[in-house]
Amino acid sequence: MTVKDIGPQPQSFDIEQATRDNTNYRTVAWSGRYLQVTLMSIPVGSDIGLEAHPQTDQFLRLDAGRGRVQMGPSRDNLTFTQDVADGWCVMVPAGTWHNITNIGNEPMQVYAIYAPVHHKPGKIHKTAADDAADNDDEPAEWSVQPTVTRPDKHA
Repeated sequence: MTVKDIGPQPQSFDIEQATRDNTNYRTVAWSGRYLQVTLMSIPVGSDIGLEAHPQTDQFLRLDAGRGRVQMGPSRDNLTFTQDVADGWCVMVPAGTWHNITNIGNEPMQVYAIYAPVHHKPGKIHKTAADDAADNDDEPAEWSVQPTVTRPDKHA
């Protein structure tokens, strides 16, 4: 199943199937004015990447695989640890350092909902390295962003 980000237009698709079919590190599936849906595939032994979004709340759900969630107030103080699997969700409050590591023996398939919008509509990163090297991944001008912005933090 291929999902095309059509921007802030009505959209409907089988999110579980789209998440399971996604082979990219990140695929932006839908971008609204206030929130965004992305699909992620994390290879065995890899992780999403330790980071904190000062002004972005996140909802993540696993649709396949197994992971270990770590969260906390700083990159060196990850006080929350939880193993998760298919059907589990993870709520990440804005400003919280977080990571999910694939601890299973198959790709970990995840979808994420960001609020506010965090990525360029339709953006696809095949790998985490592609994501790290991308200098053109800003939210659309029509998305609603905080009036005072603070940059994301990455470990």
